[in-house]
Amino acid sequence: MKNFERHLVTSALPYANGPVHIGHLAGVYIPADIYSRYLRLKKEDVIFIGGSDEHGVPITLKAKKEGVSPQEIVDRYHSIIKKSFEDFGISFDIYSRTSNKIHHETAQEFFLTLYNKGEFVEKTSMQFYDEAENQFLADRYIMGTCPKCGAEDAYGDQCEKCGSSLSPEELINPRSVISGNKPVLKETKHWYLPLDKYEDELRKWILEDHKEWKPNVYGQCKSWIDSGLFPRAVTRDLDWGVKVPLKEAENKVLYVWFDAPIGYISATKELTPDWEKYWKNEKTKMVCFIGKDNIVFHCIIFPSMLKHEGTYILPENVPANEFLNLEGDKISTSRNWAVWLHEYLEEFPGKQDVLRYALASNMPETKDNDFTWKDFQAKNNNELVAIMGNFVNRALVLTSKYYNGIIPHPGADTEYEKEIRNEILKIKENIEKNIENFKFREALKEAVNITRLGNKYLADTEPWKLIKTDGERVKTIMYYSIQLCALSAILAEPFLPFTSNKLFVMLNIEKPEWEKAVQFDIIPAGHKLNEPELLFERIEDDKIEFQIGKLMKAKEENELANKTVIPQKEIITYDDFVKQDIRIATILEAEKVPKADKLLKLKVDTGIDIRTIVSGIAKYYTPEEIIGKQVCVLVNLAPRTLRGIESNGMVLMAEDKDGSLKFISPESLSSNGSTVS
Repeated sequence: MKNFERHLVTSALPYANGPVHIGHLAGVYIPADIYSRYLRLKKEDVIFIGGSDEHGVPITLKAKKEGVSPQEIVDRYHSIIKKSFEDFGISFDIYSRTSNKIHHETAQEFFLTLYNKGEFVEKTSMQFYDEAENQFLADRYIMGTCPKCGAEDAYGDQCEKCGSSLSPEELINPRSVISGNKPVLKETKHWYLPLDKYEDELRKWILEDHKEWKPNVYGQCKSWIDSGLFPRAVTRDLDWGVKVPLKEAENKVLYVWFDAPIGYISATKELTPDWEKYWKNEKTKMVCFIGKDNIVFHCIIFPSMLKHEGTYILPENVPANEFLNLEGDKISTSRNWAVWLHEYLEEFPGKQDVLRYALASNMPETKDNDFTWKDFQAKNNNELVAIMGNFVNRALVLTSKYYNGIIPHPGADTEYEKEIRNEILKIKENIEKNIENFKFREALKEAVNITRLGNKYLADTEPWKLIKTDGERVKTIMYYSIQLCALSAILAEPFLPFTSNKLFVMLNIEKPEWEKAVQFDIIPAGHKLNEPELLFERIEDDKIEFQIGKLMKAKEENELANKTVIPQKEIITYDDFVKQDIRIATILEAEKVPKADKLLKLKVDTGIDIRTIVSGIAKYYTPEEIIGKQVCVLVNLAPRTLRGIESNGMVLMAEDKDGSLKFISPESLSSNGSTVS
C-alpha cells in the first residue's frame, strides 16, 4: 500500500455545447465531490479540478447551426455550467476552461515535448474533403446512410439510430454537413500516438498492477488491450481548437481527446504556482472521475501521454461509473430527454441535497441505473423526510419543549447507550471504507443509518412517556439524541452539504472535525440550541406530475421536429391530374368494421349518389363525431373490396407532423357534388 501525502482529484470536462444534466452528475460530479469533501474533512491535502471542454466538432456544429461563432457557444454554456455547479455545491478548487490562453500554451508544450522525443508517428492518409467549402471534413461533418441499419442520417463516427461505431468510409452516399455536397477524398498528413508500441507496458500497468480497479473499468481496458491497440491521430484538420505548433501543420489543431485531459494540468497551473507537486511527485495520488464512455481515454491514452512525456505521475485509480437512464430511456441531449441541472435548481429552490441524495443512492456504479421522478419523490418523502428529518425534528423539538432548548446533563449510560456508541464506531468505519473504495451508495446508506439508529432509540425509550415518571433518564436520552444529530451532520456532510450546514446552524455549533464523529460530547451539556426547523419538506404529487409532463412534452416536440416528410412522388402530367374527379360529400352514417381496428364503414352523399366507402380512420375519429361532416371524396376510383365490403371511392386525408390523419374539408358548407379543382 503506497503512502501518499496529497491527492489530485480530476473530473471529466463537460462539453460546453449544452448544460449539465443528471446523467453527468450521477456519473462523474457527485462521486468526485463526495470523495473530495471527505478528504478535506480528514484534513488531507487535496485539490479538486474541473473545467469546460471547449473544443471539438460538436461545438462547431452547434455554432454553424445557430449562425454564431464557436466562441459564443462556449462562452454561453461555460457560464451556465459553472454557475450550475456552484449553486449545486460541487466543490471544485477551480473550474477552468480549455479556451484559456494557459491551456493552449500547456497543450502545445505537451505536444512539442512528445514530438521532439520522437514519440509520434507521421502518417499520410486520404480524408474526405468538401471542395465547395475548401476544407477537410471531421467525422461529424459527414453524414450518410448507415451500412448497418439503413438510417439515412448516420454520422461519420456513429449511427445514433442503431448505436454502431462507424468510419466515414463506411457510409453509403456520404455528404458534407456543411454544404450538402458529396465529398471527395484528398491526401492529408497527421501525427499519431503509437498505442500499439505501448501495448505491453499498458498490459502490465493495468492488468497486473491495478487489479483493484472497478470491474467495469478493468474489464473494458482488458477488452481493448486484448483486441490489439492501434496508432491514434492526435491532430486533425479544423480551424477551431488548439493550433498544432508546427510550421508544416497550418490549419491543423490538436484532436480534442488529446487536448482535453491536458486541461487538468493547465487548470492546476492556473490554480497554484505549486502545481508540479500535484503532477510530478510520486507522493501524490491522482484519481480521475469519469463516465464509462471516457474509460479508454483516461485509462489507456492519457496515461500513455503522461508516461511518454516523462515527467508526470499516472492515475492511481479511474473509478468510472456506468450510465444513468431517465424514465426507462437513454438520456439524450439532442432529444431534450434529460433533467437539466440549471432548470432543476430554478424549479426546486433549496433542494440541492434532495437531488444529490436521489442520485447518490441510485448511482450507476457497476451497471446502468434508472432515474424516475416518482422514485425521486419517494426518496425525499419516505427517506429524507421520514427518517433523517423526522429524527432531527423530534430530537430538537423535545429538547426545546422539556429544557427550553438547553442540552441537559446526562446520567449514567445504560447498555443501550453503550450499544449506540459501538454502532457509531462501526458506521464511521464503514463510511470511510466505502468512500475510499468508491462505493458511494453504501457509504451514503451508512450515513443515513445514524438517524435510523436515532429513530429506533427514541421509539424504544419513549421519552414523551418517560418524562412523567423518570425525568433523569429522559435527560440522558435527549442528550444522546442531540449528539446523534451532531454526528449525523458531520458524517453526512460529503453527501448532503447543505443539509449538514443547516443542521449545524440549528445545533448552534461550528462544523466539528471528522475525527470527532465518534465522540458523544461534541455539544456540551448546558449548550443552547437554536430554534428547530424542518430539515426537509415533502414534495407533493403536482410537482412531480409537472416534471413528468415536461418530459412528455419534450418527447412530443422532438418527435414532431424529426418527423420525416414523405418525399415527392414521380412527376405526372396535367392530363393525369384532370382524370381525378374529387367532389364535396357529406357523411350520413358511420360504423366500425367488425374485427378491423383501423376501418370505418361510411355512407356518404356525393351529390351524384349515396355510396359506401371503407376508410382507415378509426384510430383518429369515432363514428359519432363524423356524422354530418363534409369531406372531399375521390369518386371515380375503381371499387375495392375490404373485409367483404365493396368500397366505392376514397375520402381524402392529410397526415399531420405527429402522424395523425385529418379530413380535408371545405371552409364553409358547400353543395354535395361540388367539384374540387
